[in-house]
Amino acid sequence: MQGQKQFTDKVVVRFRLSERVPRHNLYRRLDEVLDLRFLYEETQALYSHTGQPSLDPVVFFKLLLVGRLENIASDRRLLDHCAMRLDILLFLGYELDEELPWHSTVSRTRQLYPATLFEHLFDRVFHLCVAQGLVAGETQAIDSAPVKANASLDSLCEKQEVAPPVLTVAGQPAQTPTLPAAAPLSAPAHQLRREAARKAKHGPETGALGGKRPNARLVSNKTHYSPSDPEARISIKPGKARALNYLCSLAVDPAKGVISHIQADLADSRDSLHLPGLIERLQSRLLTNEVPLREVVADTNYSNGFNYAFLEQRGLTGWIPTSKLYKPSIEGFTYLPEENAYQCRAGKLRPFRNYGSTPDGGWQRNYRADYKDCTRCPLKSFCTPGAPQRKITRTAFDVPYSRAWQRQHSRQGRYMRRVRQSTVEPALGQLLPHYGLRRLGTKGQAGAHKTMLLAATAYNLKKLLKHRVKQPQSMALVIQPDHLQATNSLFWRA
Repeated sequence: MQGQKQFTDKVVVRFRLSERVPRHNLYRRLDEVLDLRFLYEETQALYSHTGQPSLDPVVFFKLLLVGRLENIASDRRLLDHCAMRLDILLFLGYELDEELPWHSTVSRTRQLYPATLFEHLFDRVFHLCVAQGLVAGETQAIDSAPVKANASLDSLCEKQEVAPPVLTVAGQPAQTPTLPAAAPLSAPAHQLRREAARKAKHGPETGALGGKRPNARLVSNKTHYSPSDPEARISIKPGKARALNYLCSLAVDPAKGVISHIQADLADSRDSLHLPGLIERLQSRLLTNEVPLREVVADTNYSNGFNYAFLEQRGLTGWIPTSKLYKPSIEGFTYLPEENAYQCRAGKLRPFRNYGSTPDGGWQRNYRADYKDCTRCPLKSFCTPGAPQRKITRTAFDVPYSRAWQRQHSRQGRYMRRVRQSTVEPALGQLLPHYGLRRLGTKGQAGAHKTMLLAATAYNLKKLLKHRVKQPQSMALVIQPDHLQATNSLFWRA
């Protein structure tokens, strides 16, 4: 006989939430591992001793962790989702008939709490991973990826010209080099004129098929800003469209893929500029957990002579490939370290003259021969045909750069390249699309930093819950000497 289920919307008198959630549930196991009671003491100074009770700090951070684990970036969607899940209600400590906080309360609380509080939560979870043996610490892989900001390119506004205010000193007008506090809304006049001349020179923007697009907007971080999020920057990644982004820089431990550090940087700066600050904070966290750091692995975007020297100064080995433009030696010239000069094929010296700067802000050393040595040289037509004398420029950190180049072309260097590809790239591939980092729901660099810290914390908690300590089970068979002789006789008799 065919069965038909009849539903009656009745009031259940006896119902216990803990009996409906199984013991192996993710949030039930997470509640057993994670202890957030330290948040009460750290947030006590942020509240007054009078007034209405605020949102529980423990409930607030549990809500944010649920949003990262469920890949929900919107506070409205997050609270609607939590109201429909029995396991999440048990994790938050809410009954079925108890209303969850309002979404605006969650947003205001996020703005109230400083980023250091989110960092303390990340440190606590990272300490749990270290205690369970998930972190080796000797090698750390570093990489970065752009994350879309909560702003649109259609809302960009042009920066206005700003001139230094005129002040009078002893009855005479004097110019002061100070600028107003609203720096993102303004730009120096000479910078705007230079950008306008560059746009006029290039004309309309060229489309993908080579055609002209007269209505296209030529925007840049020097001339435009986002009024909704002034700290968001325009960045371009090869193969993707231009967008307002933040830069997510992180370090991953190769042992089990645990994220050891994460930070939000401005997207219009180079990756190599953020390495020194990232290493200092990473090394401090590892030393706090008594984990040594000896090697750093990164890609070519972090290649910089200053970074190589910085890592060597801190006693670290940097497995960072050098730039393709770097040459370990110059054809036809021999470097003499005692004299700090280059010797050409004719036996003439190119001594060190002075220091200079590169277009990207780096330092370089200039070597130049005397004018009479080059003009009278019979090899001038082969050595320097288009200039009166030969000039050699080398990076100011040529020695650590050369050592990095040798490590790159070694067998160990090729192995460390594979270590980076199998460690940090899978972490980014999971963190960005599956932990609410496809697009930020907050504004400002501080808000982006808090969101990235929560995503990394949720990622490490997943690693911690999946880890199982394998207890080796071995059974030893002890044979007494009397039985051993009997066993041998039986064996040989057979």
